[in-house]
Amino acid sequence: MRAISFLICCGLAACSAPIPDDTAPGVGFGSYDQYIEQRQARDLELAGINAPASQGQAAPATTENERLAAAAVAAIGQGGLAAPSSPQSNPGISDEQDFAAVSQRQTIASDAARRQQQQGQYKVVAPTNVPSRPGGGAPTPIEFALQVSHPVGQKTYRRSPFGRGKTAENCARYPSTDLAQDAFLKAGGPERDKLRLDPDGDGYACGWNPAKYRSLVQG
Repeated sequence: MRAISFLICCGLAACSAPIPDDTAPGVGFGSYDQYIEQRQARDLELAGINAPASQGQAAPATTENERLAAAAVAAIGQGGLAAPSSPQSNPGISDEQDFAAVSQRQTIASDAARRQQQQGQYKVVAPTNVPSRPGGGAPTPIEFALQVSHPVGQKTYRRSPFGRGKTAENCARYPSTDLAQDAFLKAGGPERDKLRLDPDGDGYACGWNPAKYRSLVQG
C-alpha cells in the first residue's frame, strides 16, 4: 500500500507544470526589465527629452508618479510642455478666490471703504398704496372681502325666487369660487345677481368665503 502511494505522488509531481520564470523572455516580447526600459524611453520621447543610450541595464527603479513628475518638470524646463496658465492670465476667470491676487490690490482699509461706499448707495423705498384698477368700477374679490363684514349665509341683498335651480349648473362653469365671485361682482353684484350665482343673497357667489383674505389683514 505504501509503495502504491509513493508511485502516485511521484506521478503527480512529474505531471505538474513547472512555475514560469517572470524574468525569462516570453513569446513575442522580451523580459519585464526590457519592457520597463522601453516604456521609460517612450515616455521621455513623448515628453520631448532625448533618452540616454541604453547600457544593457534597466534604469534604477522609481515609482510611476516620481518618474512622470520628473519627466514633466524636465520637459517644461526645455520648452517641450507649456506651463499651466495662472488665473490672472485669463480675463474670463475671476481671481476673487485667490488670496495672493486679491491681497495685492486690496487691503483691510480699502475693503472697509468700499463697503461703506456701497452702504451709502442703498436706497430704502417707502411702501405706497396699491393703485386702483383703471376702467372698472366693480371691486375685486379681495377688495369686496375687506369692504363687508357679514358672515357667509347671512341674507343681505334681495334675490328673486326664480332661477334658483340653475345655481349649481351656473357655478360649474367656473374653475374656482374666486373666479365665480369676480364674475359675479363685474355683472352687478352684490346688489344684482344676473348670473344666478348667489341665490341666498349673502353677496358671496357659489359659496365663496372672504375669511381667508380678512385673516391676512387682521394678522
